[in-house]
Amino acid sequence: MTLSPACIANVLNGIGEPKNSSGNHIPAGVLVLLFDKNGEYWVILNRRTQKVEHHKGEICFPGGRKDSLDKDLTETALRETWEEMGISPDSISVLGVLGKTETTTGYQITPTVGLISYPYEFNIQNDEVEEIIEMPLSTLFSDDSRRDEAKILEGEVIMQPAFHYENNMIFGATARILNSFAFLIDSRNLKEPV
Repeated sequence: MTLSPACIANVLNGIGEPKNSSGNHIPAGVLVLLFDKNGEYWVILNRRTQKVEHHKGEICFPGGRKDSLDKDLTETALRETWEEMGISPDSISVLGVLGKTETTTGYQITPTVGLISYPYEFNIQNDEVEEIIEMPLSTLFSDDSRRDEAKILEGEVIMQPAFHYENNMIFGATARILNSFAFLIDSRNLKEPV
């Protein structure tokens, strides 16, 4: 079966509403932004600049903390993507929402999955975004790209996914979100929409 926007939306709508956390994490929304290039889906990531307050130089999705005027975390993700990359919310087809991910820095991230047409002209905010990285989704299923990193959290060793693409290492919450998304879109788990 071929991966399609309808198929992705069907899978995302089947996971239900993301559950709230029990802690005092700050709500944030990110956009897992996809595009179709020559019949293959790619995902857009950002490398953060050294000027930002948190996660300097790390690879992440466009997004940020919820603003009091945002009606929900999808709106947060769309607004932040517009501010960081110059991608108009009107040019993004929202396909659905993934489960929440918490960070050790106190954020609870709700990822929204969206689709844009390719090619797209970006207008990046140079204070926040150093570089745009376009990565084929096939990277998520490649044994050559996937790594497991050991992290010590509250005295326990926890294994977490990481991905290596070209000269980029994707780890932390971004890698966990990509890993969750990969599981959902794995052809062995997909069912054609009715």
